[in-house]
Amino acid sequence: MQSVPPSFHWRPRQQQRGVALFVVIVFVMLSMLLALWASRTSLFNEMLVGNDADYQRAFEAAQALLQDAELDIRGETPDGGACTAAGCRDKISGADKIPLDPQEVVPLLADLDTQTTKCRSGLCAKRTGRQDFWNYTSATTPAPTALQPGEVKLEDMTVNTVGARYGQYTGALVGNTSNPANPILADTSAPNRGGWYWIEILPYDESSKNTGIIVGGPSNLLPLNIKPNVVYRITALAFGRKPGTIAVLQQTYARQIRKN
Repeated sequence: MQSVPPSFHWRPRQQQRGVALFVVIVFVMLSMLLALWASRTSLFNEMLVGNDADYQRAFEAAQALLQDAELDIRGETPDGGACTAAGCRDKISGADKIPLDPQEVVPLLADLDTQTTKCRSGLCAKRTGRQDFWNYTSATTPAPTALQPGEVKLEDMTVNTVGARYGQYTGALVGNTSNPANPILADTSAPNRGGWYWIEILPYDESSKNTGIIVGGPSNLLPLNIKPNVVYRITALAFGRKPGTIAVLQQTYARQIRKN
């Protein structure tokens, strides 16, 4: 009997399609996108934290400027004593003086009114027109129209003979040069660096001094001892360490004369 050789079934060789390689590439690309997204998110968060910290430093500097302006008005040092050092306003030749007598107010305001900025030596006549002068700069587009006398650019206000630096008229020190208490206050390298303050002198009518503060009768009058009849509006501005960071604070201050 003749044997029949076994039959073999030949299958065609399957072609490699590279599916695994494609899947690996997709996962690699997704991993790269996730890493890129994570790095951008981290960078964005770091920028936010940095900007917030820069503004907080500028805000604290503006607060210190407000306090320095109050000392300037009272003619005192931080410990409450009379400011008698060479760096105090009363000792600086040519610096305008804080009015201590009613007869000194009118001539001072008339003199300040002749200035282009209505300010000198950190003292100002009452501001007219737009009150937010810090928003009017050379880069303001479009430039404001119908400007009133005294409405000038911020660059015109940040001048040593117009505004006041921290300690300029009080003799206060920021700290030593190697370790300043606040680096913003210590920076006077340029007009748009560091901090400034301006004190507006606002006279009022003696007859209206107690208007609006009567609670229940004459015995409840707020005992104000103000002489001369002026209040002061202080504007403090501090530039941050980063471009574009500005902190502005304002307060109204009434200087009361201490009774002997």
